Amino acid sequence: MPIRQSFSKSDIQLSYLEWHQGQEPLLLLHGLADNALVWSSLGDYLAADYHIVAPDMRGHGESSKPEDDYSFESAIADLEALMDSLGWSSAHVVSHSWTGKLAAIWARQNPERLRSMILIDPIFIWKMPSYFKLTFPLLYRVLPFLKSMGPFVSYESAKQQAQQLSQYQGWTDLHQQVFDAGIEQKPDGSWGSKFTIAARDRIFEDVMRVPGLTEPVYLPTLFIQPQKGVNRQDWQLKPYKTHLKNLSICQVPGNHWPFLTQPEAFNQTVAAFLNQHKCKV
Repeated sequence: MPIRQSFSKSDIQLSYLEWHQGQEPLLLLHGLADNALVWSSLGDYLAADYHIVAPDMRGHGESSKPEDDYSFESAIADLEALMDSLGWSSAHVVSHSWTGKLAAIWARQNPERLRSMILIDPIFIWKMPSYFKLTFPLLYRVLPFLKSMGPFVSYESAKQQAQQLSQYQGWTDLHQQVFDAGIEQKPDGSWGSKFTIAARDRIFEDVMRVPGLTEPVYLPTLFIQPQKGVNRQDWQLKPYKTHLKNLSICQVPGNHWPFLTQPEAFNQTVAAFLNQHKCKV
């Protein structure tokens, strides 16, 4: 079982889960509106061979929730400071959805901090046209996983909404744990996500402003393509194939959240790739 830890830096506090049986550093980065517990199955599966850390990103879970500053630059600074506190000069990085773009930017800017990179159905890799910002309010209303932010009149109504979401198909004990870790009762008595509106809005702003892949990246990279994920067309894969010069692409069963919906096949895929790129002692 992982241990809940915390790390403080000058501006925020990061909460994270840690599996510390193995030695090789492995950093697990969740996607938008999720929390570190989504990695429970993968963390348990890999714990014997890796020192694993899964943070709640700023604005999510148990980590601090500032009103401003949700830039990629700040998120990367959080991760590097956390790594420094752990004594890690570099780590393997597993990233999902929005943090897939974060990992790509990080690998482009500071490749020495990453040993390898796994991108799980990443989104928004391009710099978005400015007019796209006009559609953000619509996205906030229609994207199913953002509908779970609430507010809800009760815990039960929030749970009923969550059980309709793609990431919770088949509602398991793990899904229950992830759901409980991401929801809270608000001061007015309603229930809603720990992921804040400020984080949602500021993250989308930076997603639009900052391009992802703009130059060659030579880091060993695995692109995990779920069969029912969002990256199904050749044009969606083209930026990765163009800029990632040491890229492998692997299909897995499941949807955008294969680590929650089809964890066995997902865990095996991740383990096989990481085993190829472990440090040789």
